[in-house]
Amino acid sequence: MQAIIMAGGSGVRLAPYTSVIPKPLLPVDGMPIVEIVIRQLKNQGFDRVSLALGYLADLIRAYLGDGSRLGVRIEYFEERRPLGTIAPLSLIRDLEPNFLVVNADLLTNLNFADLIRYHRENGAIATVGTYELRVPIDLGVIETNGDSLIIGFREKPQLPLKVSMGVYAFDVRVCQYLRPEEPMDFPELVRILLERGEKVVSYPFRGYWLDIGRHPDYARAIEEFRSMRSELGIDAK
Repeated sequence: MQAIIMAGGSGVRLAPYTSVIPKPLLPVDGMPIVEIVIRQLKNQGFDRVSLALGYLADLIRAYLGDGSRLGVRIEYFEERRPLGTIAPLSLIRDLEPNFLVVNADLLTNLNFADLIRYHRENGAIATVGTYELRVPIDLGVIETNGDSLIIGFREKPQLPLKVSMGVYAFDVRVCQYLRPEEPMDFPELVRILLERGEKVVSYPFRGYWLDIGRHPDYARAIEEFRSMRSELGIDAK
């Protein structure tokens, strides 16, 4: 199976760490985030890994090499200018009929192989791993009947929202909607797919997931990873 890891972002929200180290190489209990993801992929049957690189690409290449140390074959594709969150996919050659795309800055115990199976079974062009977050609202929320009559009042409720996990499965046909070397973010791709009548489905996940995008997230990853190594499929030191 084939997985593409999106590893080209500059990680500005994690500065100053990312001024000298690309975010995928930030260590979590001594192991770079991207290595954790690759080890999980290998353990779940992915033997071909393609990395879409941009910021400080040479450091990532130097660390991971050809992937033999991790038991996978790694290919590298580098964007010449920032292409957004999904357009780097257009750089990847020889895509398999169905493949995984995962961001290089997350921790999760999601079974990536199960996501691919679910994607195939549903016959979708795109499958989005989704996670339910309860988002606190720091105000009193009013409910009305559509006019001025108040029918409910909730003080600082937590609202459930489904969010994208940064993990996707695609049919190779998706590439026809990408324009080579032209930037595109994932929400724009979804909009185009829906406008064209393509089938896009959600893969709801209720396990462990952490997007390492901000300093509090990085601190939490360091704190939680050691106790979760086995659950994440990473052998203890």
